Amino acid sequence: MSAKFQEIINSDRPVLIDFFATWCNPCKVMASVLNSVKEKVGSAARIVMIDVDQYPQIAAQYGVRGVPALFVFKNGEIVWQHSGTVDVNTLTDVLAGFIEKSDLP
Repeated sequence: MSAKFQEIINSDRPVLIDFFATWCNPCKVMASVLNSVKEKVGSAARIVMIDVDQYPQIAAQYGVRGVPALFVFKNGEIVWQHSGTVDVNTLTDVLAGFIEKSDLP
C-alpha cells in the first residue's frame, strides 16, 4: 500500500486523504460529507479514504492519533490538514484553493 499511497499523493491534482475507522461515528458523518464534496469538485480533486485499522503504518507515518483526520496532498506535499469533522462548504473551499483553474469542471 505505501508505494501505491506515494503514487496517489504525488498527483498534481489535490488529493484529500480521510483517515477513518469503521467504529468511529464522526467518521461516518465525514463519509457523507466527502460524497457531497466529490460531487462539487468532480475529477479536479481525488478523495481517498484510508482505514487506520487496516493501514496503521500509513496513519503512524503522518502522525494520525485520532480520527477522522483529513490531509490534502499536492505533488506529494501536505498542503492542509485537520483533525475532526469539517462541513461540506469548508472542505470544498479548501480543495478549490488547491485546484488549478484549468482543472475545474
